[in-house]
Amino acid sequence: MQTKEKWLNWAIELQSLAQAGLAYGKDNYDLERYQRIREIAAEIIAQHTDLSFAKVTDLFCNETGYQTPKLDTRAAIFQDDKILLVRENNGDWSLPGGWVDVNTSIKENTIKEVKEEAGLDVTADRIIAVQDRAKHNLPLYAYGICKIFVLCSVIGGQFKQNIETTESAYFSEDDLPKLATEKNNEAQIKMCFSAYRDKNWVPLFD
Repeated sequence: MQTKEKWLNWAIELQSLAQAGLAYGKDNYDLERYQRIREIAAEIIAQHTDLSFAKVTDLFCNETGYQTPKLDTRAAIFQDDKILLVRENNGDWSLPGGWVDVNTSIKENTIKEVKEEAGLDVTADRIIAVQDRAKHNLPLYAYGICKIFVLCSVIGGQFKQNIETTESAYFSEDDLPKLATEKNNEAQIKMCFSAYRDKNWVPLFD
């Protein structure tokens, strides 16, 4: 588990309060104040990271309504006691997955992401874990992410190179490649192995 820097906690809280104020406020002067608070939150993030103010604003301040975490699904697929990973364009490896699209369920999104990134047709069988990304992965992000790991079974398909991944391969637990740790770290991969081997696995959640 990791602890956010205080400045990041403050910036996230300021952004959340400002976003709610912009959504539910009525007075024009108050709306201007909420907008300025939101800008200050973005300035704090930009000051302490290598991101530009414009990039922070795009990532951090582009939503309306009450602020909630984003959803990310990751598929755990096994063959001969090895786990499937896909290679990102930067050379690092990750479980197939990505943001949950609008009007797509967790199961549907998991199946879709595997098809897009690994070329495989799968069934989404069991939830392994629901995790708060901030408690497990680096670097810290200025917005919340809920990561959902799903155990899947292959029913067909084959890998095809695409805009997101360059190859796929199966790896044993003790011979993992360089991981895209911002998406999945070694502990999370080992958790998936444990769930795969335990037919009575109880989903973990933060």
